[in-house]
Amino acid sequence: MDIIFNKGGITAPEGFLASGVHCGIKKCKKDIAVVYSRVPAAAAGVFTTNKVKAAPLKVTMENLKNRKAQAIVVNSGNANACTGEDGLKDAKEMAELTAKQLKCGVEDVVVASTGVIGVKMPMDKVRDGIVKCCSTVSKEGGSDAACAIMTTDTFKKEVTVSMNIGGKKITIGAMAKGSGMIHPNMATMLCFISTDARIKEDALEKALRLATARSFNMISVDGDTSTNDMAVIFANGLAGNRLIEQETEDFDEFYRGLEIVCVELAKMMVKDGEGATKFMEVEVKNAPDDLSAVMAARSITRSNLVKTAIFGEDANWGRIICAVGYSGVDFDPNLVDIYISGKGGELMLAQNGMGIDFSEDKAKELLKEKDIKVIVDLKQGCGHATAWGCDLSYDYVKINGSYRT
Repeated sequence: MDIIFNKGGITAPEGFLASGVHCGIKKCKKDIAVVYSRVPAAAAGVFTTNKVKAAPLKVTMENLKNRKAQAIVVNSGNANACTGEDGLKDAKEMAELTAKQLKCGVEDVVVASTGVIGVKMPMDKVRDGIVKCCSTVSKEGGSDAACAIMTTDTFKKEVTVSMNIGGKKITIGAMAKGSGMIHPNMATMLCFISTDARIKEDALEKALRLATARSFNMISVDGDTSTNDMAVIFANGLAGNRLIEQETEDFDEFYRGLEIVCVELAKMMVKDGEGATKFMEVEVKNAPDDLSAVMAARSITRSNLVKTAIFGEDANWGRIICAVGYSGVDFDPNLVDIYISGKGGELMLAQNGMGIDFSEDKAKELLKEKDIKVIVDLKQGCGHATAWGCDLSYDYVKINGSYRT
């Protein structure tokens, strides 16, 4: 099955409209967005593991219990987290007003927010923004919506793919935000996915959970997990394909497309990591099992010592094996090989758990590249995993030291 990358983002699939406007939460940039399906859609979501959950996330978790949705309203610049009963009331009002404007059920509205924690929502501005958004949704509004959900992001994040399933063209579109506070177990970001596929609710939920585990839960920028993380998918069925169910070839094909979308978005988030100058891909292979490989790869991407070594272009492989050592994986350190690679080739840094003579000049050349791959071969099984991260630079401190200003 061929998967084709297209343009269009969240509104690329049949029947989806969107808009994004400036309502005044932020000084001048777009800060509120609405996404709307012309017909009710099957829906699923995955959410932050943080025990502190923002008000809009609570509302969305409750609304998605019926596995149906028709609209999304999301603001940036204010997280509406740690705002008490007033915050919950405000999140519910956002859903109610969106439902009223779009003439859909209030329980069919997903609510999301991102921004500063602990500040009450400026609801007068939000109300005006919702009305304006709902009155301007269009097929061309996806790009504005993607811009409106950004915070410290430096570029909008959109992906679109299409594929043929059962003789019907199916499209998956998505938009996401995330550049800081990104860490596995919902990767501290917002992601909204639309598709015109006709798929059973349980199959849609399974596909989203699998794709999340292999994409958003495999990235790390700074080790922080937010209060507002969510990834939500709508499937409105307008492609007219035969119903996709679990344990079928159609499901496998749909899942493959969804995973590609999520992995591409995850990589974009890492490349846009706050202050990031380098993108790091970590491959762990021949681990005792896949879970062990996942644990080791995650541990390396979240290690500040590894991240700073990458920033400093220092081939300090000891920091890499150290991160594997405290990952919780049961392995024999005396068997481990470590490599780095890039456009300029591949270089072994350690063999059988010990340092070897390698060219520091070659290592420096590889580490000067923007995209760097770290390969850890445990040589103790068939487990495999890939994770993504970025370096940790001076600018990360500058950006987060002045976030509220």
